[in-house]
Amino acid sequence: MSKRSFAGRLFSGLFTLLFLGILAVAGAVLAVIYAPLPLPSDKIDFVIDQGSTMRSVARQVHEAGVGIPPEVVIAVARITKTDTQVKAGGYELSRGETLWTLLTRMSRGDVTQREVAFIEGWTFKQIRVALGKHPDITQTLPGLDDASLLKELGAEETHPEGLFFPDTYLFARGAKDVDILRRAYRAQKKELAEIWAKRTADLPLRTPYEALIMASIVEKETGLHTERERISGVFANRLRINMPLQTDPTVIYGMGDAFDGNLRRRDLRTDTPWNTYTRNGLPPTPIAAPGRQALLAAVQPEKHKFFYFVSRGDGTSAFSEDLAGHNRQVARYIAAMRAAGRAASAPVQAVPGVETAGEPTAADAAASDAIKADAEKTEAPKTDPTTNKP
Repeated sequence: MSKRSFAGRLFSGLFTLLFLGILAVAGAVLAVIYAPLPLPSDKIDFVIDQGSTMRSVARQVHEAGVGIPPEVVIAVARITKTDTQVKAGGYELSRGETLWTLLTRMSRGDVTQREVAFIEGWTFKQIRVALGKHPDITQTLPGLDDASLLKELGAEETHPEGLFFPDTYLFARGAKDVDILRRAYRAQKKELAEIWAKRTADLPLRTPYEALIMASIVEKETGLHTERERISGVFANRLRINMPLQTDPTVIYGMGDAFDGNLRRRDLRTDTPWNTYTRNGLPPTPIAAPGRQALLAAVQPEKHKFFYFVSRGDGTSAFSEDLAGHNRQVARYIAAMRAAGRAASAPVQAVPGVETAGEPTAADAAASDAIKADAEKTEAPKTDPTTNKP
């Protein structure tokens, strides 16, 4: 046999082996693509989060109960060019469906999603009610106390208030309430970490959790986005000189179910851990779920000389540098209410509220002294009188 003949046969044999190998690999891939997926039940639902990579998608599919290794899902997605086309949303798989069906569905965005909204300023109690009333959510929270829930979420906090980011959450029909809360908890942790990194240098808050508490107060004090930073600045000024925050929403939160819609003088004097009239500093926990704008306002308060503000009755607030000026603003509010033929109620958005509309309280007298002493030690921020900004 000549050398040329032998080489030809060797090449032909190697080509045949290579071809058979390719056929074997292709057959194996096709078997994986078109074989029924192993599922733990007749139907499963899962959610692909916005911005997920193919690796995280494969992990989410596996964690949902699809018995196929994430590496296989990633490899097949790359081979079929669907790895860059997966769309976020809720998906449903039935027994007998294949990996090709799953990848095609996710690349087309054929979602079976529902939604639930957590509103800015909601308390955790309101969030639980919204979850409990949703017909497409599997209920696991009834009978679960707050401590057990936080343990289930892996949370380090001991109180659930304010820990869940207000947003609209998409989910697959039948998703568990605790899983939706877990997503909202992680979203709040992420938002808070990003915003805490943007805090001003002289912020009188020591931790991200304190920023969360402050943001919840700002959220409840005003729905006007143009005033959030200014109101946050009032509270920052008070914290710097250890002046009571004297904010009514904290009192209302501390009253719980006892609050009937009317805030009375005796309520301001009744001590609870959240009563910022009877106790200095921040309350022990947030009082609601703050949104992104309130979080930003908490860590970036406006710099000014205001220590008081009171509602004008039209959604805006009047700000004052001292108690005398504040009392004049309160008097204007009462006069405006009377002129409009309405009874002047205690201004719920006031700091320090109706208590200062007449005689100064002991706290206000002490605060006035503190403001004077602080002014002697530190020059007040220079501001433009037309914009009240530095």
